[in-house]
Amino acid sequence: MSAPRDGGGPPVREAAGRGAPPAAEAGGMPYVYLLRCADGSLYCGWTTDVDRRLAAHRAGTASRYTRSRLPVELAAVIPVADRSAALREEARIKRLPRAAKLELVTET
Repeated sequence: MSAPRDGGGPPVREAAGRGAPPAAEAGGMPYVYLLRCADGSLYCGWTTDVDRRLAAHRAGTASRYTRSRLPVELAAVIPVADRSAALREEARIKRLPRAAKLELVTET
């Protein structure tokens, strides 16, 4: 909270999260990644720290999906401009048919 601007009335609350720095400044460059699971399926996600996220997947703490399909291996990593681009790219990849996802893996 901050002091009232005109000296009267209640303090003005600042919006939570509005002044947060972009992902590139806060935690590094964002990446979209694909994992190949033990059953041969592919998992797509995004992160700003690929090594930390991969370790979390391998430990079974990152996702219910990968927890039941261990071990997982990193199949592809795609750098993107910012958090918004990461979310869009992740959604785009998840909509692709499996064959297109496999092509994406071989391209990267």
